[in-house]
Amino acid sequence: MSTSWSSAGELGEPDEPRGPGERGEQGEPGESREPGESQEPGEAERWARAAWSRWAESDDLRVRKLVESLGPIAAAELVQAGDPSVPEAVRARAERSDVDRDLDVTARAGARVVCPGDADWPAGLDDLSLPPYCLWVRGPLDLRGLARRSVSVVGARASTRYGETVATDLGAGLAERGFAVVSGAAFGIDGAAHRGALAVDGPTVAVLAGGIDRPYPVAHSRLIGAIAESGALMAEVPPGAAPTRPRFLLRNRIIAAISTGTVVVEAGLRSGSLHTAGIAETLGRPVGVVPGPVTSMVSAGCHQAVREGKAVVVTDAEEVADLVGEYGVDAAPRKRAPTRVEDDLDPVEAQVYAMVPVRRAAAAADIAVAAGLSPTAVLAALPRLELRGLVGRVDGSWRKAQAPRGR
Repeated sequence: MSTSWSSAGELGEPDEPRGPGERGEQGEPGESREPGESQEPGEAERWARAAWSRWAESDDLRVRKLVESLGPIAAAELVQAGDPSVPEAVRARAERSDVDRDLDVTARAGARVVCPGDADWPAGLDDLSLPPYCLWVRGPLDLRGLARRSVSVVGARASTRYGETVATDLGAGLAERGFAVVSGAAFGIDGAAHRGALAVDGPTVAVLAGGIDRPYPVAHSRLIGAIAESGALMAEVPPGAAPTRPRFLLRNRIIAAISTGTVVVEAGLRSGSLHTAGIAETLGRPVGVVPGPVTSMVSAGCHQAVREGKAVVVTDAEEVADLVGEYGVDAAPRKRAPTRVEDDLDPVEAQVYAMVPVRRAAAAADIAVAAGLSPTAVLAALPRLELRGLVGRVDGSWRKAQAPRGR
């Protein structure tokens, strides 16, 4: 297996490969925790889960059944023993892999393997029917906070300038409000959301389809490196793993599950971002979409999601926080049009004010005729309008007051 950790140094020769039952006192062979138990996994289980992330794809149901029935350690021992009940493809991968080297390279790069039961394990992943066997994580961000305050911002790779501007503003605005911004580090909306969070020194997480030592797309290597320095990179596949199309689709479920809600900024009718949003909806997470021009096909998927009742419209970070945040804490203020002085006028005052000319002053009697009101009512209303600064007297007649000019 090739490695490309820039900080790994000289790896040297790997130790003699060890099985899951030869990894110290924690975790005896065949040991597994009861469902729902939060005990931190032992070294043997961590090795076994790392091995399964190398040996099998996370959606291989035959392997899932084996691992869930026996536990990751006992199932790994069957692989080590060449048991014929193990799928041949798994045995073939195991023969060509070196799990110890994966773990050594990861540790030397300052990265880590996070497993169910670890304090750092994102709790939202437990809602998935096919959770990752483990996560390979690089970066200092504490992942525990994702369950409480995080938003996935996803969208089209072939985005417009409008979409990228909105995604950048959302990333920055959400990060400033204490939300971790989760995305996939792809071109377009993903990259813009990450950059927005980084611009305000906010937390951001990139979920990769390949190994965390293989920045993809390569053109985003610098961005991905910046995320690793202050936030977190995560993948369910081990170092060196290639970012294949099926893994991109599997990656979407992680993006949807680890965050408290998902926002889509620009998505066509067949966009993978809608796949992420659909998973979020299935998991009971709120989904928001940013509207675009009705003539833009890159926003057609967003509009369709709203039409079908699968998402709500959001236009800024305040509205996203209102959608996914805490009740009574993140409520967005109701948007209102700018107020005008005449908004507070009663019906008679409003009618009189509407008929007062702008340039040439008019007598109260003429204003009464134009307004269809009695002279008495007009004479009572005009002084009140004058006190508000809306009209002024000119030689016994009346006209609208001129608004002060700005400098």
